[in-house]
Amino acid sequence: MGSVKRRVELQETHDCYFILANYHAFTTRADKPAEIRRDTIAIVKDYLAMGIDPERSTIFLQSEIPAIHELTFLFAMLLPFNRVMRNPTLKTEIEMKGLGETYSFGFPLYAVGQCADILAFRPVGVPVGEDQVPHLELTREVGRRFNQMYCGVPTDADDADHVKLGGIWPVPRAEVGKVGRLLGIDGKNKMSKSLGNAIYISDSPKEVENKVKKIFTGRQSPTEPGDIDNALFQYVDTFIEDPDRIAELKRRYAAGDNLGDGHVKVEVAEAINRLLAPMRARRERIGDDDAVLLDILKKGCARANVVAEETLESARKAAGLHFFPRSVRYQ
Repeated sequence: MGSVKRRVELQETHDCYFILANYHAFTTRADKPAEIRRDTIAIVKDYLAMGIDPERSTIFLQSEIPAIHELTFLFAMLLPFNRVMRNPTLKTEIEMKGLGETYSFGFPLYAVGQCADILAFRPVGVPVGEDQVPHLELTREVGRRFNQMYCGVPTDADDADHVKLGGIWPVPRAEVGKVGRLLGIDGKNKMSKSLGNAIYISDSPKEVENKVKKIFTGRQSPTEPGDIDNALFQYVDTFIEDPDRIAELKRRYAAGDNLGDGHVKVEVAEAINRLLAPMRARRERIGDDDAVLLDILKKGCARANVVAEETLESARKAAGLHFFPRSVRYQ
């Protein structure tokens, strides 16, 4: 409902590159490479089910784009360590996952790597959830700093003018969709697979119903006036399509007009299942043949490497690192 929905919209009007950040998964799961590989391929299946079209969009693997990793190293030289660690999304993840001081060096480095994930494709916009906007701000800083340091862009230049003034990278904007942040069924944290509070597009209708029943509101009685700013009513706003019905549910819930949480949850589950029905059908048609999904990835990586290598060549020249021409080719 967040970034992927926005991606499906953007592929109708833009040349889109969608990354599977499998290297980033190693920041907290380095001991589970088989699981990461399995999950990476499964995400391709989910993308197709949600409506991303590999004929119109490029789906690629982070691990197969060498330019991303070279740019990560270069960008790391442009960012003070304390600036990276001030990223609020990093702080939140460290707290939510209980990492304390035990996280790997790669964990904060992934915030720098994300800058390279993005800038390698010189985008004008990046579809993100609102929790990823701080990450994007770091990317914008890196783009500005590189353009100013190596391309002669004035420090007071407007973001929109960087390329016109000789910069390699546009300063990309955040493309936050209608739902910037969806709470999980625990009613506290954002919906996240790693936190076990998510509804999946692969869930059966019954699984969706059971998960929606778990959404916590703290309300005790259908005659008790309810807080419509709770997690349950975020789901009402997100999934129920009829604005008149949304307004009626809010009015009755806020007034304690004999409207229980259970009734609202039934309607929310029905709405989610209507949304997921065509996705489930597409998933079923795709089947379990990994070869089909890997072929999509191979073609996507080939296209992505062409663009990323062009970007890297420009960056290497600007930074005085270009000595010999090269190319990337798959066997």
